[in-house]
Amino acid sequence: MDSTDEPCCSAPGPTGRCSLEAIVTVDERGQMVLPKDLRARAGIRPGCKLAVIGWEREGETCCLTLIRADRLNDPVKNVVGPMVKDALSDEVST
Repeated sequence: MDSTDEPCCSAPGPTGRCSLEAIVTVDERGQMVLPKDLRARAGIRPGCKLAVIGWEREGETCCLTLIRADRLNDPVKNVVGPMVKDALSDEVST
């Protein structure tokens, strides 16, 4: 398996990290603009499809994650599973 077959969102380790990339504004039509440098680093080009993954807590969606749809060649749970597991372990430890 090469690096393009591995989910990029696995549990943080020596080579992975989570960071605030940008704050964007949603307009009245529900659209937002991802900054150019972020699109370039993420390989997002016109026509790219993004999967929107929601995290719900107490009946309210509190987090949304964007994942390039072409990275979802494995079942979605293999991609987002490590993130959920990591989030739950952080919640228990606080």
